[in-house]
Amino acid sequence: MAQGQSFHLAGVMGWPVMHSRSPLMHNHWFAQQGLKGSYVPLAIAPGGLEPALRALAPLGFSGCNLTIPHKQDAMLIVDEVDAVARAIGAISCVVVRPDGTLFGTNNDWLGFMANLRSSHPDWQPKAGPVTVIGAGGGARAVCYGLAQAGVSEIRLVNRTRARAEAVAGDLSAPITVMDWQDRAQALAGVSLVVNTTSQGMVGMDPLDLVLDQLPPTAIVADIIYTPLQSPLLEQAAVRGNPTLNGLGMLLYQGVPAWQLWFGVEPQVTDTLRDLMVQSLVGS
Repeated sequence: MAQGQSFHLAGVMGWPVMHSRSPLMHNHWFAQQGLKGSYVPLAIAPGGLEPALRALAPLGFSGCNLTIPHKQDAMLIVDEVDAVARAIGAISCVVVRPDGTLFGTNNDWLGFMANLRSSHPDWQPKAGPVTVIGAGGGARAVCYGLAQAGVSEIRLVNRTRARAEAVAGDLSAPITVMDWQDRAQALAGVSLVVNTTSQGMVGMDPLDLVLDQLPPTAIVADIIYTPLQSPLLEQAAVRGNPTLNGLGMLLYQGVPAWQLWFGVEPQVTDTLRDLMVQSLVGS
């Protein structure tokens, strides 16, 4: 927590960033916790991240979140990167220490796992293999979280096999890389499949994935939340599979950030979730 402050500041840096629902969530938490403060969107163009991060301390910020395209670049800027962010290869949360130095970590995996456990408490890591679609920063965080939970087989599928192999090589996780043309077969016998790509997001083409080989009890998860019900989740729901969208991941990754910034644990409540849903549906 920034020292000597009665007004607390945090924000999210990205490009673009004005569409982010993070300020709505964090500013709700300020009211919930009775803290004076504000969480603001910070539109930082590529190439401008270092001076922006270095300005956090003199401006009185306790820290910030990072989103596209800054999560990897921050690794070379902050003063200390923890083992989690180093393993995942990206920083999602920056903390301003009392001496003004910057600490970087990654809370995305905590958000994903908390969302999964909250929505599907009966899911067990040993229930079967898990298939992850994609090989970007989201996939890295999801694979890290699944491995930490004790999943014994993660099938990683990406259009570019080399990127998936890089993820498998960087993470200490039980990852088996499968070719894109085998993505339908990669669903056989799994307990969970997770789309970490942007396919299915508003303005993007749907994910090209046939679910015929997916067990009827397998959970189908998407880390995107615009729309709340992606084409993949709609397809899964028609089959009767349980589903999980990415809104909870956004909500739950914010909790450890608050603990680091302000020493407070905010609550993910139905009121907050409804507020976020109303914002998304109304957009």
